[in-house]
Amino acid sequence: MSAWGWRRWLLIGPPFLWLAVFFLLPLGVVAAISLTQAADAIPPYTPLLTHGPNGLELQASLANYREIANGDLRAYGNSLVFAGVATVLCLLVGYPIAFAIARAPKAWRNPLLFLVILPFWTSLLIRVYAWIAILQPTGLLNRALAALGLINSPILLIYNDFSVVLGLVYGYLPFMILPLYGSLSQLDENLVEAAADLGARPARVFFAVVLPLSVPGIIAGALLVFIPAIGEFVIPDLLGGPGTLMVGKVLWQQFFDNVDWPSAAAIAMVMVAMLTAPLLLAQRFVERPHSSRMGANET
Repeated sequence: MSAWGWRRWLLIGPPFLWLAVFFLLPLGVVAAISLTQAADAIPPYTPLLTHGPNGLELQASLANYREIANGDLRAYGNSLVFAGVATVLCLLVGYPIAFAIARAPKAWRNPLLFLVILPFWTSLLIRVYAWIAILQPTGLLNRALAALGLINSPILLIYNDFSVVLGLVYGYLPFMILPLYGSLSQLDENLVEAAADLGARPARVFFAVVLPLSVPGIIAGALLVFIPAIGEFVIPDLLGGPGTLMVGKVLWQQFFDNVDWPSAAAIAMVMVAMLTAPLLLAQRFVERPHSSRMGANET
């Protein structure tokens, strides 16, 4: 192998090793546990490989996955709906904020970005408890509405789907704003000025120039919000009602309450499979324009 080949492997080898040890190996362990059955033992599942008359025998079972197909699909549906609605709302709220920061004077941009990431300095658990104090029937919001004469009795703003979506949007909004700001701050102003000089109105400039060029930031922000929101546990557990069932809550119940590690592992593996699809679609969507531009440049 040439010297360049050794240098190349030295550069790309450590990231691949890190990925294999801290991602692929744990994922393989979880996949193996998902094929076993719960048992009153330590660890609390049957061995996947046993010694038999013919040597090692594989004791794999798909019973946990059949159980998910028969009864736990509602949790996945709820998680997809909540995560999808939260992602759309984060985009609708975060895009104007990111656009305003990107168009603000340079002296203002860093302080504004600091305000965006400031909530991360406080634990998410504390911030969710603050929302409980705000949304409960005797909380700040209901008292403010009553003082303004807008309501006669408290509105149920907590322990329902509304409070879960609100908590998800609040918790993950910065993950949408930051990638959008990264795309919008690198936008070539000459393109905007050229479109305006050619007679395009501001709305036309935005939809024909600014929005298409910010698509990579939109995709990155949507993935950063959608993927962790699906597996969220704290927000639906504290702000949601008894009927609010999401994958993160089911995982917690199977792992800690029922001590059923194989079922919890199967639920996690199905969730990983669900999240792989949007990642692959987003990658193809991002690479397609790049391939088209490369082909145009070659011609």
